[in-house]
Amino acid sequence: MDYDVFNGDADGLCSLVQLRRAEPRDATLVTGVKRDIALLQQVQAGSGDRVAVLDISLDKNRADLQRLLNAGAEVFYCDHHFAGDIPESARLDAVINPAADVCTSLLVNGRLQGAYAAWAVTGAFGDNLRDSAQRLAKTLDLDEAQLQALENLGIYINYNGYGPSLEDLHFAPAALYRLLARHDDPFQFMAAERAHFERLETGYREDMSAAASLQPIYRGDSAAVFLLPDAAWARRVSGVFGNDLANQDPARAHAVVTERADGDYLVSVRAPLDNKTGADVLCREFPTGGGRSAAAGINALPASQLQAFVDRIAAFYA
Repeated sequence: MDYDVFNGDADGLCSLVQLRRAEPRDATLVTGVKRDIALLQQVQAGSGDRVAVLDISLDKNRADLQRLLNAGAEVFYCDHHFAGDIPESARLDAVINPAADVCTSLLVNGRLQGAYAAWAVTGAFGDNLRDSAQRLAKTLDLDEAQLQALENLGIYINYNGYGPSLEDLHFAPAALYRLLARHDDPFQFMAAERAHFERLETGYREDMSAAASLQPIYRGDSAAVFLLPDAAWARRVSGVFGNDLANQDPARAHAVVTERADGDYLVSVRAPLDNKTGADVLCREFPTGGGRSAAAGINALPASQLQAFVDRIAAFYA
């Protein structure tokens, strides 16, 4: 049996689209909202089974990865988040690179020697790696309108992955993957699936419009922190709003803190684009925190620690 395990954001989806256009498999899909990364615990695989794991931290899935390897499964693991020690096994094919200018879509693109590079560009744009996306796009001979279309699509797909539950999303990631995977390149998707594309685009624009009026609860020389309400639009927009803030103000770190129904906070952190380091280190100082050096988050920051977090991000990037 085959399993495809992938993050529900743009990078995870675009990585899998590339892989399965090149190597088709009738696999069981295992995914969820962007913050749902402990996905290997859902997989029961053994000898003769194949598991592809894309864009989720090995460090957060280490025990279950070892369980699958011990059971005899063959695992391809491709990711750009903090991994820690990588298990040694003849059944593990690991492509791990946590560099700040790399994402899983770009790693898969390298593996496939550029076979579906337009999807890799889309995934990189979705992960807010604009420079990396533009460098790869130069190999595709795109005009400015086409390049902007890929950037927009990457942002829209990434936006769709945010939210603590599938009910908050416009498309469940598995369903969106099935729509994307029908097409060799993103332009085919945007033309053939027009109604679905417009649903993503309209949702993004409406939610970003609501966020545009927000003022920071803290703004210093090194960091700014924005607080969003407990509302579906706010949960959907938290990550892409953080990317937008980072692009507008590349010298400053940004945190988007969203109220949760239980009183805790969902936190999305972007390191300064001028210094894309430390976001994962900062977030791991708090319970349920993790991510990568340029962008990280905290799934459930206790309300009592909000001020401590604000003080810490200001000091961390000072």
